[in-house]
Amino acid sequence: MTSHSKDVADTGYSNISVAPALATYPGIYRSVGKRIFDIVFVLLAAPFVVPIVLFLAVFLACQGVTPFYRQERVGKDGKIFKMLKLRTMVHDAETVLKKHLENNPGAREEWDRNQKLLNDPRIIKFGSFLRKSSMDELPQFWNVFKGEMSLVGPRPMMVNQQKLYPGDFYNSMRPGISGPWQVSKRNQSTFAERAFHDTEYWKSMSFGTDLSILIRTVSVVLRGTGC
Repeated sequence: MTSHSKDVADTGYSNISVAPALATYPGIYRSVGKRIFDIVFVLLAAPFVVPIVLFLAVFLACQGVTPFYRQERVGKDGKIFKMLKLRTMVHDAETVLKKHLENNPGAREEWDRNQKLLNDPRIIKFGSFLRKSSMDELPQFWNVFKGEMSLVGPRPMMVNQQKLYPGDFYNSMRPGISGPWQVSKRNQSTFAERAFHDTEYWKSMSFGTDLSILIRTVSVVLRGTGC
């Protein structure tokens, strides 16, 4: 996922400042401690998270919705994994999105720039609440336990978004349930700006940084500013 100036320019993101990747960043937390922290946190949170997930799954099932879905995302070292989420979109979401973008030039421009829509026609009833509260992402604790994700890291990237990403650091980390971009003004940022957040996080990765982001995540959840 190494970027070149031409690639960045072609995607229209040449104004994003991304530092060149460095070979190593030493530290016990970076190499071992972060993974231990993930496992301990997930195990401690499981008695609270599992009942909530099961309740929401039953609620969605009662609405006639298949409660869980898996989507391929890009993980550490470019490995593809299936991220688990509570369903917030219609089953034929890709078809709905394609038709919507074809019929709405403004939405097409918004999608190309941000890779998301403020008014997304794919969202099911109750789906907006799950997304704004970030409760749809609670099943990802399983991905963290399996080692496919981390509590804190880059926003998990879809496979077809790799060519749009102008940075070098994403592949060096496990994607996170939360992270610098997730607790930023993400509704107002472009997709490419994620590379800047990922670069800064890679440089400052520490227990203190992760703990700070997790605390800020609680604030984001309470404010309902997820997406």
